Amino acid sequence: MVSGGFPLAERSPVAALSDGMSFKFFGRAERLFLAVALLASGCTTGLRHQGVVESSNVAPLHDDLPPVATFSVVGFDPETGDLGVAVQSKFFGVGSVVPWAKAKVGAIATQSYANVAYGPDGLALLAAGKTAKETLKQLTDVDDRRDSRQAGIVDAKGTSASFTGAKCNAWAGHREGTNFCVQGNILASENVVKAMAAGFETARKVEGSELADWLMASLEAGQAEGGDTRGKQSAALLVVREKSGYGNANDRYIDLRVEDHPEPIQELARLLEMHKKFYAGAHKNKPKRK
Repeated sequence: MVSGGFPLAERSPVAALSDGMSFKFFGRAERLFLAVALLASGCTTGLRHQGVVESSNVAPLHDDLPPVATFSVVGFDPETGDLGVAVQSKFFGVGSVVPWAKAKVGAIATQSYANVAYGPDGLALLAAGKTAKETLKQLTDVDDRRDSRQAGIVDAKGTSASFTGAKCNAWAGHREGTNFCVQGNILASENVVKAMAAGFETARKVEGSELADWLMASLEAGQAEGGDTRGKQSAALLVVREKSGYGNANDRYIDLRVEDHPEPIQELARLLEMHKKFYAGAHKNKPKRK
């Protein structure tokens, strides 16, 4: 029996711990059940309360996970306020790991031996008023595996910041620019990120173009210089804009993923063109940033 006279089976782990109950109250098997259930549900609040998890910015539980070796670009359109991320990798389903963004807040790419907590935690810091550089420093300062991480952030003012850990697989590095940053690891050479930066800068000068076009141009330029030395597999494009998702109910203006394809960037570009036709009004009627 547990507090309130209810059997454990009739109470959720979150409810039990939220009552202030200690893990010490339960037997060994019950403690294991509670920890696994909380982690599986994505809720670590109760675990932090019990001292099991110090913060959400923790290292991965498994050392045998493949690195999200990749190249990505994070960008901001000062005219519309759009924020977004584009990424390509020899990794299945890279879009489920690397890109994070929130309208009027910022955009984040987390990769290499990716700490996915950089996404939600970073957006929370940006929403609280931290700059891109302040946010990235705070995230990496408390990460004991930062030497294996790589990340890029652009905030809602266009300030950019990138980080490449000393233990990221070569070639690894980044470039920071006005309203964008590019970063990659296991790349053919430094020329990949140089080309990505130039590709973004050139594309945003094209009349009638938008952030999604600039991000795609950056990816294409990086791939032309050799990209990921292991090859190509998946790609993703995420652009957020306030109240521009389906039914104006969220900020996911463009959210496209190519999970497994011999030419993921080309396929992603095809999907973007389909998006422009399917949601022609949204692409034509661009907002003006206030």
